[in-house]
Amino acid sequence: MKLGFIGTGAITEAIVTGTLRSSLAISDISVSPRSADVAARLAAKDKRVMIAASNQAVVDASDIVFLAIRPQVAEEVVPPLRFRSAQSVISVIAATERALLERWINQTVKLTQAIPLPFVADCDGVTAIYPRDDETAGIFSALGTAVECDTKEEYDLLAVASALMGTYFGVLDRTAGWLVDHGMKAETAKAYLAPLFTSLSQTAFQSANPSFSQLRLEFSTKGGLNEQVFADFDQKGGTKALLDALDRVHRRVRG
Repeated sequence: MKLGFIGTGAITEAIVTGTLRSSLAISDISVSPRSADVAARLAAKDKRVMIAASNQAVVDASDIVFLAIRPQVAEEVVPPLRFRSAQSVISVIAATERALLERWINQTVKLTQAIPLPFVADCDGVTAIYPRDDETAGIFSALGTAVECDTKEEYDLLAVASALMGTYFGVLDRTAGWLVDHGMKAETAKAYLAPLFTSLSQTAFQSANPSFSQLRLEFSTKGGLNEQVFADFDQKGGTKALLDALDRVHRRVRG
């Protein structure tokens, strides 16, 4: 299997790094020359990674082409490329309608869309895919977990959920700041908070109970501190602010 990447940003680096660590049978990986530092770093990792002379050279050399460019430059980069009929194309371009991608590609390719996160570099990422596709799912399953969506609406909703990463770290940052303001060293705050939230995520992932609400109750003693903090968050505008933010992101994702 020969992979090619149009765009050599952070997501390309994560996917290629994870691919090289995975059990995938990859013979060649072509990366575009743009972002020379990243391209050179990837080529130095493994002899299978080659820096192509151009974006078109990437397409020509690849069985599966990843479109991994910023949406702001996609209309400039994609339409000039000449794809082969039935070639596999995986777009990881954010917030870009499928119909628009098809018009830019202007060829009958096998097009899937995916939302890989940086954790695929460690083969520990969860990636939403639309539509269902065994080939694409096989790649991202080797880089962690693939979640195949039955509808574009499901895919868009998971794209919205992926926008919570900054908020997750923001909660940790604000909590660590509060601890520091009350006399704790910053490194001590991080040493406690990071494993705490890691353990909570592992519990949610491993739990047979699909309800986050039930897990919240299990981790909140009646009349206890956890119950108090969530009640304050919920009743003093935290939930409304979160849902309003998700609604705004949803509108943006849907164009």
